[in-house]
Amino acid sequence: MNDSSSSKFDHLALHGGAKSVSAEIPEWPPQWPNVLEALQRSWSDGSWGQYHGKTVQEFADAFAEYLGVKHVWPCSSGTVAVELALRGLGVTAAHEVILAGYDFPGNFRAIEAIGARPVLIDVRKNGFVLDESHLEAALTEKTKAVIATHLHGQLANIEEIQRRLQTRGIGLLEDACQVPGARVASRPAGTLGDIGTFSFGGSKLMTCGRGGAIVTDCDASLQRIRIAAERGNDAFPLSALQAAALIPQLETLEDLHARRLQAAKRLRDAMQGFRVFRPLEDAWSDSYSPAFFKFAVQIPAHHDREFLLQALRAEGAPVFTGFRGFGKRSKRRCDQVGTLANAAVAAQNTLLLHHPFLLGDESLVDQIGGAFQKIDTCF
Repeated sequence: MNDSSSSKFDHLALHGGAKSVSAEIPEWPPQWPNVLEALQRSWSDGSWGQYHGKTVQEFADAFAEYLGVKHVWPCSSGTVAVELALRGLGVTAAHEVILAGYDFPGNFRAIEAIGARPVLIDVRKNGFVLDESHLEAALTEKTKAVIATHLHGQLANIEEIQRRLQTRGIGLLEDACQVPGARVASRPAGTLGDIGTFSFGGSKLMTCGRGGAIVTDCDASLQRIRIAAERGNDAFPLSALQAAALIPQLETLEDLHARRLQAAKRLRDAMQGFRVFRPLEDAWSDSYSPAFFKFAVQIPAHHDREFLLQALRAEGAPVFTGFRGFGKRSKRRCDQVGTLANAAVAAQNTLLLHHPFLLGDESLVDQIGGAFQKIDTCF
């Protein structure tokens, strides 16, 4: 930013005029009446306090039907789901697991929790998901699994990753923790890999405060998960109350997904031609339909991200930064294939908008687009 741009910015964004975003951003989670009714039923029949309350199995059955999978294993968090899923794929301390150099930190730690070694490869250029073209260079005789995560409104190329792995006996964990409702090749995200994971943390698109689930069609993987989780009883359970809260959310998931997607398209279209803020350019269709836990925008490397962050917040935009990435992790903890240049860009130049604004009306989306435009015109 030069001196004239800085002066213009200070006048527009910090010292004068009303905020661009005046509309109220919807609360999350909403006060769903059907969730309250489900919780009250669990209270009334006493299942809420049971070790094996019936609503847990009811949720597992309903989620399996929605996804079209054979098995659903509910658990206490998405992070635990990833660790148990890796164990379900047969990963041990003798193995290596490939993941992207930009990903949720818990996925790296889940590999370490087993004692296996993380192997990092780059993400797509101007993106956030694993670049499958780097897979072959990272494979060794110790490779047991690959974690491919859908992130920030971008879908990993699960079909191509699976094609590259299926003749090698290497398992694919499809991390769909951010994207319930998304579709990949006309199938629900999380169901194309050998095993999939979901998160139901407080801010997630399906939420019960905490919680997660593992999904698979493989009987052997389910048995390994069961053995790892059972320690006198299930050591990582989803509670009956949490399950009760999730069941009615399956009824509205598709509708909310469609509303978020439409709003995300509106905002992306509004940002075309901006000089500083660059939304994802991925093609969307009925077959490839991303879900937006976060709406991502990247900025050029020479701009001060913290400055832009504060400017947008001053305009009322609900914006923050992304993950730090793994590029600076020591060789003691992991191996790295290539420079991870794109992962570094993702870690340093990403701004994220939290999803509740996508459920507001069009005027809210337009106001957020206006906040970005107002700052963008300063450059």
